[in-house]
Amino acid sequence: MLAKNDFIDLIPHAGDMCLLDSVVAWDETSIHAASVSHVLDTHPLRGPRGLHAVHLAEYGAQAMAVHGALRARGQGATAPRPGMLVSLRGVKMSVQRIDTLEGPIDVYADCLIADENGAQYQFRILHDGEEIASGRAAVIHPPSPIAS
Repeated sequence: MLAKNDFIDLIPHAGDMCLLDSVVAWDETSIHAASVSHVLDTHPLRGPRGLHAVHLAEYGAQAMAVHGALRARGQGATAPRPGMLVSLRGVKMSVQRIDTLEGPIDVYADCLIADENGAQYQFRILHDGEEIASGRAAVIHPPSPIAS
């Protein structure tokens, strides 16, 4: 298990915007993270009517970012490579809001394909053992600027 302070420096999501609290397990192709940030009144994505389930896609994307950074670190990278979320597909949600869900949510992401240009993942998010969201996401790694 990895606590937030073990991976927060690997991703661009700082402070409260780092929505994941821990990495329960990970390997070369998948990650299982957990969070209770969805219930916080100070959640950075929370609106006047609460926290809509659409934001679960951000939890999936952050699990992807952490997984990619952990893989890169394991392969000897000294700094994480910037990525941009470019696509969400087949997203399904079974709840309207998530701020009313008590207890942790479990975030799973499985790498479908990855190379130096980007990656595609499938994610699913469970609460109390029930799937509340799932989908696929793609991220690209913009080319590094050429030094002059």
